Amino acid sequence: MTKIGFIGLGLMGNPQCKNLVKAGHEVTVWNRTSSRMDEVLAIGGNGATSALDASKQSEIIVTMLSDSIDVEEVVLGDNGVIKGAASGSVVIDMSTISPSVTRMISGKLSENGIHMLDAPVSGGVTGAEDGTLSIMVGGDEAVFERCRPILESMGSRITYCGGNGMGQVTKLANQIVGLGTLGAMCEGLVFATRAGGDPDTLLRALSGGAANSWMLENVAPKIFEGDFAPGFMVNLAQKDLRLILESAAEMNVPLFTTPLVSQVFRSAQQTGAGDEGIQAYIKMLERLAGAEVRVSNG
Repeated sequence: MTKIGFIGLGLMGNPQCKNLVKAGHEVTVWNRTSSRMDEVLAIGGNGATSALDASKQSEIIVTMLSDSIDVEEVVLGDNGVIKGAASGSVVIDMSTISPSVTRMISGKLSENGIHMLDAPVSGGVTGAEDGTLSIMVGGDEAVFERCRPILESMGSRITYCGGNGMGQVTKLANQIVGLGTLGAMCEGLVFATRAGGDPDTLLRALSGGAANSWMLENVAPKIFEGDFAPGFMVNLAQKDLRLILESAAEMNVPLFTTPLVSQVFRSAQQTGAGDEGIQAYIKMLERLAGAEVRVSNG
């Protein structure tokens, strides 16, 4: 049993935190919207009054927040983790944020004797609930090995990626590939449907060849059913794309597909689909093509 502080109980953080409680760890939680703590408290978690309070009671502090500015405030702010965490403790940031901000936070924690791992995840809400997330970890390798059992309570594929910031770099690369694949898949589905193709037939054909992907197997069926509930929200995908483009600009690396995908997601946000799942990407293409990709079309 490890004393763990968990900060950030959103769509992903809530089930991740529950899995840590179920694994037998002593978990102290804090969330800015306190009502989100109730489900974890009901299964045996302990409540804290602030990030500082949670970190005082913990050896390992996990954060799962929306963006770089949120992590910076929760970890380095006046009432943040850095004020309460003991020397030798570990902050595991499982948010998806800027690699450069990650390295800055890590450096400030290190000055206080606090270790940091950046450990962003892939797999969506289903992966968080099932404890099957893919977790990409940056930081000191010895600290990573120390924390591996904690990570294994939340994920099934744990990959050490290098020093601080490399977990975030790997996650952003994952988003370049994954969201680019989503965009291509949606174009293919709209193209074939506009020409009279049947969605179920398309799925069987495409999944049997080189076009198969996680997006095709997991997201296409939701599109066919008209299910746009978020496993991963459009707003968060767009945030990740912004981080990618900012990081690419810092390194002077040209990207071509990613800016186009970002613009389609921005269009989805402007039509009010920001809180829907990333499968809402297809709605923009459907409007332009005059074709709706649903099973009822078959």
